[in-house]
Amino acid sequence: MHRFILALSCILIMLAAPISAQDFQKGLEAAQNGDFDTALKEWKPLAESGNSVAQFNLGLMYDNGWGVPQDYKEAVKWYRLAAEQGDDSAQHNLGVMYKNGQGVPQDDKEAVRWYRLAAKQGNAWAQNNLGVVYKKGQGVPKDYREAARWYNLAAEQGDADAQYNLGVMYRNGWGVPQDDKEAVRWYRLAAEQGYADAQLNLGVMYNNGEGVPQDYKEAGRLYTLAAKQGNARAQYNRGVMAANGWGVLADYV
Repeated sequence: MHRFILALSCILIMLAAPISAQDFQKGLEAAQNGDFDTALKEWKPLAESGNSVAQFNLGLMYDNGWGVPQDYKEAVKWYRLAAEQGDDSAQHNLGVMYKNGQGVPQDDKEAVRWYRLAAKQGNAWAQNNLGVVYKKGQGVPKDYREAARWYNLAAEQGDADAQYNLGVMYRNGWGVPQDDKEAVRWYRLAAEQGYADAQLNLGVMYNNGEGVPQDYKEAGRLYTLAAKQGNARAQYNRGVMAANGWGVLADYV
């Protein structure tokens, strides 16, 4: 399960007081230029006064060691303050901290609680992560149908992880009717975003003619895209094709 890191350029919102907005913007511009000392100077007073976006940003800084020593407990502190105000990104990241046991004791049920709060607000990363925990039965009973439901909500928002995961569900008939064409559709959407495992699996489907007409050339193209990202299975499949001039049956991820 990946850690979502929200780009600093995406978190600017209008603050109530004009001076606060100016201070926040100054911190944002500094952070975008790699000047996290100035960002910290501008954001910390806002965070301490209760601004949830500044609190979330401080959480990111401590989480990733941006301009401060990496400190998961401090990251959790700021994420929690923002999360308790309803910030969905902070709720998601706090869930990740509980899932990974970083700065807090590892606790799948607590992770699920925070994911769910964020997911209900439409946070795609939290929706995907809820799908993951339902698929694996971590903190909740294993439930493929519920996993597919959450994956679908995130996938419809364009989340590549969820698109790939939903493709896997359709390919295997987990929580949804088995449907190779639907699997291809979701793999393709993720693959077009550069998702290596989706490129690999879509390549396999072209290789085997599952959900699409068999097309070794397209399979090879997709394997190559994934292989360039370091995907070992794609590298192997591409190597076999190059050596033999034909496709090779391959296991799905």
